[in-house]
Amino acid sequence: MGQPGSAFLTPSPEENQLPPLENNSKAPRTRVNRQIRISPVRVIADNGDQLGVLSIDEALAAAHERGLDLVEVAPLARPPVVKIMDYGKFKFEQAKAARAAKKKQHVIHLKEVKYRPGIDDHDFDFKTRHAREFLADGNKVKVTMMYRGRQMAHIELGREVLDRVALELKDIGKVEQEPKLEGRNMSMVLAPK
Repeated sequence: MGQPGSAFLTPSPEENQLPPLENNSKAPRTRVNRQIRISPVRVIADNGDQLGVLSIDEALAAAHERGLDLVEVAPLARPPVVKIMDYGKFKFEQAKAARAAKKKQHVIHLKEVKYRPGIDDHDFDFKTRHAREFLADGNKVKVTMMYRGRQMAHIELGREVLDRVALELKDIGKVEQEPKLEGRNMSMVLAPK
C-alpha cells in the first residue's frame, strides 16, 4: 500500500486489480443472438425441425426471418446446438417451472417438545398430541426432558417418560436418536415413518 512514510496511503496498481465480480454465478449464462460466437452451429427451428449445421450468420438470418431469437441450448456439444425461439417466453417458462418446483418441495423442520420428570397425565397427553401432529406434518420431533435440582439424582424417572413417549408415537414415528443426557437435559429425536 503506497510508499512507507507517505501521508496518504494509496494502493499500488497491483493491489488495485481485483477479480471481476460474477453476477449470479450459480446460474449458467444462456447466450442469445450475437452473444453466440462459435461458428458453425447445429440449428433447430421453432417447430422442432433440424435445419442442419449452418454458419452463425445464416442461423441469425433464419431466426430474424421468423421474428424470433437464436438461443444456445447445448453449448458443450460439438458443434453447439442453437434453437430458434422467443427468448422472453423461454425465460418466463423456466421461471414458472422453477416456482412450481419450489412450491412442491417440503422442508423438514425439527420441532421440540419439552417434558419434566414428574409430568401429570393430562400434560403428558397434551404434549404428546402436539408431537404426533408435528410427525404427521412430516417434521422431526426433538423430545427434551428437563431436570431441575435434585431431579438429577433420579434420571431414570425422566428416561421412563421418554420411553413412554416413544411407545405412544411408535405407530407414526421412529426413534432416530436414542435418549442422551446433555447437561441437565436428556433428549431424543423422533422421525416420521
